Amino acid sequence: MLSGRRIVLGITGSIAAYKAADLARQLVKAGAEVTVVMTENACRFITPLTFRTLTRGPVITGFFAEQAEPVPHIALAQWAELILIAPATADTIAKTAVGRADDLLTAMLLDTTAPILWAPAMNTRMWDNSVTRENVKKLTQRGHHWVQPTEGELACAETGRGRLAEVEDIVAAVQNLLLPASRLTGKQVLITAGPTREPWDAIRFLSNRSSGKMGYALAEEARRRGAKVTLLSGPVALIPPAGIDLVTVNTAREMYAAAKKAFVQTDIFMAAAAVADFRPAESKTNKIKKSKAPETIALVPNPDILLELGQHKGEKIVVGFAAESDKVVDAAKQKRVKKNCDLMVANAAGGEADAFAADHAQVFILDNQDQVEALPSLPKAQVASVICDRIETLIKEKNSPHTQKTGTRRRRGRKENEEEK
Repeated sequence: MLSGRRIVLGITGSIAAYKAADLARQLVKAGAEVTVVMTENACRFITPLTFRTLTRGPVITGFFAEQAEPVPHIALAQWAELILIAPATADTIAKTAVGRADDLLTAMLLDTTAPILWAPAMNTRMWDNSVTRENVKKLTQRGHHWVQPTEGELACAETGRGRLAEVEDIVAAVQNLLLPASRLTGKQVLITAGPTREPWDAIRFLSNRSSGKMGYALAEEARRRGAKVTLLSGPVALIPPAGIDLVTVNTAREMYAAAKKAFVQTDIFMAAAAVADFRPAESKTNKIKKSKAPETIALVPNPDILLELGQHKGEKIVVGFAAESDKVVDAAKQKRVKKNCDLMVANAAGGEADAFAADHAQVFILDNQDQVEALPSLPKAQVASVICDRIETLIKEKNSPHTQKTGTRRRRGRKENEEEK
């Protein structure tokens, strides 16, 4: 259920820390990659060795721990898809609410953009105290999430609300955050990414500056929404998202063959790769000596993957990408129609050479009515989220009774016209 999902489990100094061992075990059993961060006081209740054994992964106990990265709070903050603090003490909640960062866990919480889920455990009066309630309110307003403590017998022999929530309830909350209800859940998604390389000889090739970051961001977002993702990637210097089916290729013809094969079982196709339009007509298996190199290189066209598959899409959703240097929107409109795309994502090509490797992008999204949405410069991960939102809208429209009836009438009308002819 949580296959490949990256979770940081923060454990603070509460007697309920012993329950975090079972929580870590259940998360790993569900397929998650779990890295444990323990505060100094947490180590007094349960040993790091316990969690290292259960997660088969690192346990970080401070800024200067031997297992830690050079800047561990930043590395972990960027790695995590979710940070879960369980058990969470009133002290850690309070420090986070006011922006304190005097230990690894609170410093990481300040740096991360991942969802943060708290599972508090404390005495009833501490939980009900107006200061704690105000701190919880502050963090909730900042977008933090909570698994509320339950009522029962507490470690102090009193009875009341403050017990750590049941492990099953915490795992369910994790699943709800990482696997939200989505129309992409269970869909087969095919994504192409990166450049292709068209060899001229054993050393040289024709290619482009595509980094593959947009396609990889789309794969990550689609997987996050529960899709079954196949990523066809040209040569890039990127780590593929966990939990996807990665197929690596080099040339346009290799990408075309792989895409054509996978397309049969695909529900949604996103063609984000920058496929080389041409290849050398002849490719040598040895290096061409400089003294014997021809003055010109004959080129032949490569397969147009988006055009070929778009013509046979049927009920599939097809999303194209266009990098244009002139009249971006007008060119994208023509491409959308020609290649039979439901959406076309366009951006202006050119400018600085390293723009292709940038983590941000400014794009236009054209729908099948040629309505244009201009997005500001956004992180490519956020652009991917917007694109997936648009795809979910298309799925909703396709599944609506009105659309289905209209489609039936249109098909019936076409059949009657064919019979009349």
